[in-house]
Amino acid sequence: MWQALIIMFIAMSMIPAGDTAGKLLTNVHEASPFFVAWSRFVLGTLMALPFLRPDTFRLMKDWRIWLRALFLTGGITFIQIALTTAPVANVFAAFFVGPILSYVLSAVLLREAVTPMRSALMALGFIGVLLVVRPGFDASPGLAFAALAGCCYGAFLTSSRWLAPLGRPGSLFFTQLFLSAVMMTPFCWHMTPALTPAIAGLSLASAAFSAGGNLLLLYAYQRATASSLAPYVYFQLIAATALGWAVFHDLPDLLTIAGLVLIIGAGLASAVLGQRAARA
Repeated sequence: MWQALIIMFIAMSMIPAGDTAGKLLTNVHEASPFFVAWSRFVLGTLMALPFLRPDTFRLMKDWRIWLRALFLTGGITFIQIALTTAPVANVFAAFFVGPILSYVLSAVLLREAVTPMRSALMALGFIGVLLVVRPGFDASPGLAFAALAGCCYGAFLTSSRWLAPLGRPGSLFFTQLFLSAVMMTPFCWHMTPALTPAIAGLSLASAAFSAGGNLLLLYAYQRATASSLAPYVYFQLIAATALGWAVFHDLPDLLTIAGLVLIIGAGLASAVLGQRAARA
């Protein structure tokens, strides 16, 4: 379990770095969020070519692999839209409806073990998400897109565990990037901006951090269950808050801070309970 924990910590630190590069592309260089998502998949596919194996083509004949890629496509695209109007920390806090949904889906669809205490902690984390999103008539459209991205990502997390036995992590990694690029190319290829050194560099950074984080995620899911790993996805919040302050000078307001504390606290407490249950 500790191996999976270390892998998750590194992976969850890389993913916000990729989205920070994406926010720079949209907010500073005026690139389309759809281009950011599409270029991430295209460049990620090229980076994943060393993982291409004969069994990869067999996997792509399975409709479930396409469904998993569709979940990832939605998650990445919606979060790029959210980042155009909302701070990084707020977006990731709203995005963290994903691990909660993954916990529920893993229990219902994969029949993974859950406990009343961990379920209560997940509910507490959801209250934290609500403190950030603050649904209502004056809710931020960006945070609504972030929550939608989180729902897609929660489904992606559970489907990753569901399909982990089908192939090696490298093969699954390639399919999620390649198939997402295939699905987006007909709609996004014409959105490419003038490739200045800054845009090219940020696009490469966005793709590299995101691809690296998601590759490590696959290795983690081969070492532990989706429900036990779901709380560790909250490591992204710490990195997202730090990057938002360092790069964009965005500091969360008091309600957002309260929501972050609830989300992180509930997630870590659930993780401790999961570890104790595994040892027992």
